[in-house]
Amino acid sequence: MKKLEAILEWGGVRKDITLLVLSGLALVVSILWGAHLPVDPAWVAIVLCGLPIILEAFIGLITAFDIKADVLVSIALVASVIIGEDFAAGEVAFIMQLGALLEDLTVARARAGIEKLVKLTPRTARRLTGDGEEVVPAEMVQVGELLRVLPGETIPVDGIIRDGRTSVDQSVMTGESLPVDKAPGDQVSSGTVNQYGAFTMEATRVGEDSSIQRMVRLVQSADAGKAKIVGLADRWATWIVVIALSAAAITGFVTGELIRAVTILVVFCPCALVLATPTAIMAAIGNATRHGFLVREGDALERLAGVQCVAFDKTGTLTLGKLQVTAVLPLNGRTEEQVWTGAVGLESWSEHPLGKAVTAGGRERFPDLVPKGKSVEVLPGLGLKGIVEGRDLWAGNLALMEQLGVPMPQEAEGFVQARLDEGCTLIYLAEEGTLIGVMALADTLRPDAAETIRAVKDAGVQPVLLTGDHPSAAGHIAALLNIREVKAGCLPEDKLNWIARAQEEGRPVCMIGDGINDAPALKRAMVGIAMGGVGSDIAVDAADMALVGDDLRQLPHLLRLARRMMVTIKCNLTFSMALNFAAIALAITGILNPVVGALVHNAGSVVVIVNSALLLRWHKRA
Repeated sequence: MKKLEAILEWGGVRKDITLLVLSGLALVVSILWGAHLPVDPAWVAIVLCGLPIILEAFIGLITAFDIKADVLVSIALVASVIIGEDFAAGEVAFIMQLGALLEDLTVARARAGIEKLVKLTPRTARRLTGDGEEVVPAEMVQVGELLRVLPGETIPVDGIIRDGRTSVDQSVMTGESLPVDKAPGDQVSSGTVNQYGAFTMEATRVGEDSSIQRMVRLVQSADAGKAKIVGLADRWATWIVVIALSAAAITGFVTGELIRAVTILVVFCPCALVLATPTAIMAAIGNATRHGFLVREGDALERLAGVQCVAFDKTGTLTLGKLQVTAVLPLNGRTEEQVWTGAVGLESWSEHPLGKAVTAGGRERFPDLVPKGKSVEVLPGLGLKGIVEGRDLWAGNLALMEQLGVPMPQEAEGFVQARLDEGCTLIYLAEEGTLIGVMALADTLRPDAAETIRAVKDAGVQPVLLTGDHPSAAGHIAALLNIREVKAGCLPEDKLNWIARAQEEGRPVCMIGDGINDAPALKRAMVGIAMGGVGSDIAVDAADMALVGDDLRQLPHLLRLARRMMVTIKCNLTFSMALNFAAIALAITGILNPVVGALVHNAGSVVVIVNSALLLRWHKRA
């Protein structure tokens, strides 16, 4: 059986297309010149398209007693050949294989997301010994050992910083847009990247227990509960086979005419029924592609039609994932330009995202501004110090100001608290023990975010915000967008668990994200959509669809398109079943013969295809 299955799978889609083209040409020749040829060309379609159907039906029955639509088709093919109706057999085989090909074309492509996640796993670690340090494979690190991590290196295992200060890019795990400052006693996770300062850490979780390995396992297991939608023709196949065989047997016994029994088998073949779903899906996928969505899972649109809520990641999805200076407060007699001059003079020497945002903002605000910082020194985890226009300046976080003993003026307290409530990051600028300015930086909303959320609600779907960012930042964004349900501070497993609970409660979820940390949630959700333009390759590989142009405004159209597609499928199925039963009635009375019955099926299939094709240009009218 395994050899037979291997033979059927050999060649893939290209082989299937080639066989269909040859079979189609053979059927055309059979219609035009078949009567003048010694052998009916329809035998080409019988062999190339019919034989695989018969073999698949045989394998399914023998190995698992699995009755599908191909069982009835096989019976009809054999019966048609026995009574000499070769064209009817070839035509039915061709239509069934065409439907199977369309289904195959909508099936998911092979994914490489897990392999890419595995590649993120650090290979080596710097282990401290009595004689210094040695580089060892990361899997050899034991709990309790001390490791050294240099700037730019990926942290090899989970642990606690014992010495040194730094900033760590945790976007792999939390999706946070900013590196997080770390000091002795703070925890760090494997797979995250050390940005600036070197530090010593103690290993606490290693090997399969480390954060990055847990992420791999989450992605591997996340879609275990995602139900695959079975084709309707196969779902009803047992009943179709029983009814068809019973009707054929009774008609043949009562009338004594074998040709009527075979005609019933031919017209009962679910050709249009098999085409009803895949043709509509293919057309809807074409429509989605025109609106910027790359559909990677064939049945994703079917599942999308049933979602009740859309869970959005924040950074890079609803926001641009790019920091900007949103407010500046000059203090102690300084002007805004003087604050910008001092901040840019120091930050232009920094590779930190905050420094780059300040430098870019200063040059945009004051095009003639020329940084004049000298002797600038980076203070890991705190900020910078240096000389700007002959003045000693410090720029950094609140911890730096406290370390320097810089007092907070009363007029700054309200500004600082308001910005913190909005989830902003603050840079304090001090000169000789005096605070001279505060700058607030924040990730900014996408211009189309508010419009998208409104339209999603209008489509009858509830938006939800799931983010690894701080509650204050998440709450501020949710308030701006009028999103009522918010879960902040989420690690990858938190997002996955929330989605699992929601779906167990009967609320199918569509997840939209862009980061590596979103990959498990994208796979676990009923439908996962990755921001393909700015998102990571791993997120795209884990998702069912990718939004190539990152234009969120197309999401409501996609939700409505999925529902419209299901309406089209139901219309196709209703028409197909009605046509089948009408053809059966005509076959029982002897009005239809096998060839005419096959042609009726062909006409029904054409109607189904045309109806599905209308989805290609469908758009909800305003």
